[in-house]
Amino acid sequence: MRKMGIDYGSKRVGIALTDEGGNMAFPHSVLSNDNRLQERIEQLISEKDVSEIVIGHSLDGHGNPNAIHADVEEFIANLTLSLGIPIHLQPEQYTTQEAKRIQGKNAHTDASAAAIILNSYLMQQ
Repeated sequence: MRKMGIDYGSKRVGIALTDEGGNMAFPHSVLSNDNRLQERIEQLISEKDVSEIVIGHSLDGHGNPNAIHADVEEFIANLTLSLGIPIHLQPEQYTTQEAKRIQGKNAHTDASAAAIILNSYLMQQ
């Protein structure tokens, strides 16, 4: 069962996918956060036969909702209504910084952050 990880940002959204068995996450792509975002994610979910989604839970360093938290909640609600597959929240504090530390800042940083979020979720299962 393939899973998708999402690192939701105001400008870019990182996407990661697991292998077909759902055991390990890999960076996949970075999408623009525009009016076609949900459509592109739904298409990818269909193409890759994704059965679950893990989205980074956007909180500040003190565990309080950060500036993008409300946008993430709206995004989750829209996906839930449209797809009907399980969506899980996973803490995402500092995942982008971790991705930059590992690989340096580049065009795939957000996808790598999504893979970190997804792998973190998988390790807890």
